[in-house]
Amino acid sequence: MFDKLEDLLIRYEELMSELSEPEVANDPNRFRKLMKEQSDLTPIVEAYKEYKQSKQNIEDSLALLEEETDEEMRELAKEELNDSKAKVEELEEKLKILLLPKDPNDDKNVIVEIRAGAGGDEAALFAAEIYRMYVHYADNKRWKVELMECEEIGIGGMKSVTFMINGQGAYSVMKYESGVHRVQRVPETESGGRIHTSTITVAVMPEAEDVDIQIDEKDIRIDVMRASGNGGQCVNTTDSAVRLTHYPTGIVIYSQTEKSQLQNKEKAFALLRAKLYDMECQKQHDAEAEARRSQIGTGDRSEKIRTYNFPQGRVTDHRIKLTLYKIDEIMNGAIQEILDALIAADQAAKLANMNEA
Repeated sequence: MFDKLEDLLIRYEELMSELSEPEVANDPNRFRKLMKEQSDLTPIVEAYKEYKQSKQNIEDSLALLEEETDEEMRELAKEELNDSKAKVEELEEKLKILLLPKDPNDDKNVIVEIRAGAGGDEAALFAAEIYRMYVHYADNKRWKVELMECEEIGIGGMKSVTFMINGQGAYSVMKYESGVHRVQRVPETESGGRIHTSTITVAVMPEAEDVDIQIDEKDIRIDVMRASGNGGQCVNTTDSAVRLTHYPTGIVIYSQTEKSQLQNKEKAFALLRAKLYDMECQKQHDAEAEARRSQIGTGDRSEKIRTYNFPQGRVTDHRIKLTLYKIDEIMNGAIQEILDALIAADQAAKLANMNEA
């Protein structure tokens, strides 16, 4: 590990030198690439430098204890020694996590697709609430949310909704939301006060660029039509809605959230690219089935991952056995505590696998 860290430190110093060269500053593509690499290495290099300093502090404290006879100075040296030893242990764990292989999609924007499952109108209402939960979370992170596709029902629910979240590192945290979300509560339409269980599915896909996925024009059929639905931002009165049909996969994308046909077409292609890219990623994950099972962030989308129990005011994430009794806060977008716990559990599982290998 430490040989690798030394190599990364040398590479970081090379990058800093390159970035100061005038010819690099005049080449935007090269400059952007080097800045990205430097940004990725900075937390590792800073932690490693702190680690080396703490190791040096241990040596200095030991030397002082051998030479010093003054009891007060010896006590100070012992205190410094203990603090530095604790810091070294802490930094060793931090460096192991920082050196874990990074998901190449982590820095990407995400496209999130929510679909009502079992439970009829109640499932559609819950789908709309989960959509608003993610919008609130994104707002708190100062990320931008862009609606791409939705199918509403008249009572305020959504049979399906697809949206993009634009934000640095959005995929690195939102990927843990893929799966089946279950709600347990008494629906407003239930006269007998019985608790109903409904489900929705959430799929989180990294945004795919043209370089990630090439789409052949002959594989696509494009239809334009008038938008339809229950009104609101998902509907307008011009022939601006766009439907894409991808022949090789059978994927059909319908986009009608914008007044402009061109904008709807762009959104439809962005969603199609994301779906095709996601299919490729899933194939790779399936080929590495054992590794996939050990990683929390890339689980099966048919897996029940979380239950929202309104009568008891609790939310339980079944993957890490975490239960929080703050359902109102969570539904208002306060999901960071859950995501942090999932990230920590995922890192611990990967570290365990590395130690076993």
